[in-house]
Amino acid sequence: MESNGTLSAVDTAVAARPAPPPAWLTTWRRWLADGGMGWLLPVGLLLLWEAASVLDLLPPTILPAPSAVFAAGWRLLLKGELLTHIGVSGVRALAGFVVGGLIGFALGLANGLSARSRSLTDTTLQMVRNVPHLALVPLVIIWFGIDEGAKLFLVALGVFFPIYVNTLLGILTVDTQLIEMGRAYGMSRRTLFLRVLLPGALPSIFVGLRYGLGIMWLTLIVAETIAASSGLGYMAMQAREFLLVDVVVLAILIYALLGKLADSVARALERRTLQWHPSFRK
Repeated sequence: MESNGTLSAVDTAVAARPAPPPAWLTTWRRWLADGGMGWLLPVGLLLLWEAASVLDLLPPTILPAPSAVFAAGWRLLLKGELLTHIGVSGVRALAGFVVGGLIGFALGLANGLSARSRSLTDTTLQMVRNVPHLALVPLVIIWFGIDEGAKLFLVALGVFFPIYVNTLLGILTVDTQLIEMGRAYGMSRRTLFLRVLLPGALPSIFVGLRYGLGIMWLTLIVAETIAASSGLGYMAMQAREFLLVDVVVLAILIYALLGKLADSVARALERRTLQWHPSFRK
């Protein structure tokens, strides 16, 4: 009798236990937790934009509806032009980022690790940093013409300073007690750099990386609208000449999506690299 009573109590507890949520709800919650909530506002703005266009609150000559912009993109995609322009702009952006980023990272490390190097070069670099690099466009066109060298130089110059400054700051702000502890344990200079200095500077370096990615697209937009014969900026300028506002808006939206994609890749790399850091643990 006691055994049956115990089994009945267990059955009652199991029956009273709430049923697990459906799979779609679990997937939705996980998507929101992983950053999907950030897309709710852009999607809402697109819906409001579409509604305003349908209600004739936004004239198509001023701002075409999202559906019209999508149709223009689909038309260019079928022609093969859209992917060509995206590919050209992507290669330019990546090449300029790699060149400018590597030089900025190397100089940031050199000036962070060596007071002599910092006293020799940092003043000059800070003076050049305060010159708007986009103001150099006319001079760069004189130097390089409208070939790829001009766009590569401008993008590399724009990316260089965010990565340089944040790398330098990251090295200089590493906890000195950790450095002294590493020396006390007999670490070599190479081991001290790889185990203490570089990991301690990584959060600041990633800030420079993400900021540099934004400057990369901003610079490329200007470079391609002034001196280019292909790419998204060139596509937008050609559309402007023929008053194709939907194609101009399409180019702007693609730039925004490419910028978001680049930032998402940088954030994923940041979370993976800085799993040891309390601020980046899930």
